Amino acid sequence: MLLWIIFACLTAAVAALLILPLARGAEPVADSSEGEAAVYRDQLRELERDKGLGLIGEEEAEYARAEIGRRLIASADKDGSAAVSPAKRRASLAVMAVTVVVPAIGLCLYLALGSPWLPAQPLAARLENPGNNLDLLVAKAERHLALNPNDGSGWDLLAPIYFRTQRMGDAEMAYRNAIRLIGPSAERLSGLGETLVAVSDGIVTEDAHSAFEAASKENPNDPRVRFYLALALEQAGKNDEARAAFQELAKDAPAGAPWAALVNEHITKTGGTVIPDLDNNDEAVAAIKSMGAQDQQDAIKGMVEALATRLEEEPNNLAGWLQLVRSYAVLGDRAKAAEALNNGLKAFPAAGNEGRQLVALGQEIGLSLVNSSAEGAKP
Repeated sequence: MLLWIIFACLTAAVAALLILPLARGAEPVADSSEGEAAVYRDQLRELERDKGLGLIGEEEAEYARAEIGRRLIASADKDGSAAVSPAKRRASLAVMAVTVVVPAIGLCLYLALGSPWLPAQPLAARLENPGNNLDLLVAKAERHLALNPNDGSGWDLLAPIYFRTQRMGDAEMAYRNAIRLIGPSAERLSGLGETLVAVSDGIVTEDAHSAFEAASKENPNDPRVRFYLALALEQAGKNDEARAAFQELAKDAPAGAPWAALVNEHITKTGGTVIPDLDNNDEAVAAIKSMGAQDQQDAIKGMVEALATRLEEEPNNLAGWLQLVRSYAVLGDRAKAAEALNNGLKAFPAAGNEGRQLVALGQEIGLSLVNSSAEGAKP
């Protein structure tokens, strides 16, 4: 940092030397009066020469001598100095203030508030100790790989970072290098496949499908691989196979899996039925999952109707009304979903906090509100 302070001082000194002439008054400027005087002296000498040669009379010479002398005296009285205007002096002072005073103030502030005593830390030193700075970590790894391009572990480390930071081209290169140098694994192959899907705007290309199939051989239970293989079936128009694959994935999903909602969405999209979580009855849900498709549908409808009957007897159950509306919506019965929503609003008017939750759910699903208390309500 001391070096930068020295540079700043030198810059200020050079600037001061450059603008110093602007701060001074203008130097006397030689004008044409000196040249005029020399011309008049020459004329006097020529006059005397002509008189001596008899080319001009005494009286004429006297008149000419008087006129030339008058002009010589007038030229000698001229002021040859140049005055500096007040505007020019103010401009010079402004230039001095901008060029010298501002850098000087900045230097003083840095000395007072900065840390000039800290040693300089070039990029190489910062890369050796990047701390939690992700950019420096990536730069350090990239510098290492530039010198050691056959370090597969380095490429393996960088690949997912490139993916998370949306550097998809670099991510594909890193995954391929890692696979080439240290061999395939479920994580590397699925990472490559997901990168290729992202590059192709969500389409599972043939290259990506090959990567996922290879990853499935390494780890057939990887939910990410199973999802993309099912998605490939859906995009190929094989809805029955895709639905079965998505349903199997949903069946094996752990409780609270963040990707479960996405899987359920694709189950519905491919013509399947999502099993609603009615009262969190795990045993009943497990039993339904083991049934065939038609039996599942009948069992789900029976559970939903049982919930509706229970709410008629005990309407003061906000969670039950919310669940009933969702269940009818999942089953595709929008008329009953709207009826359940409006019945729930009878127990929990839209003006209250509970009613607003029902209204919000109805608006999310796109249901019309019949109950007058819900008119104009906002979630």
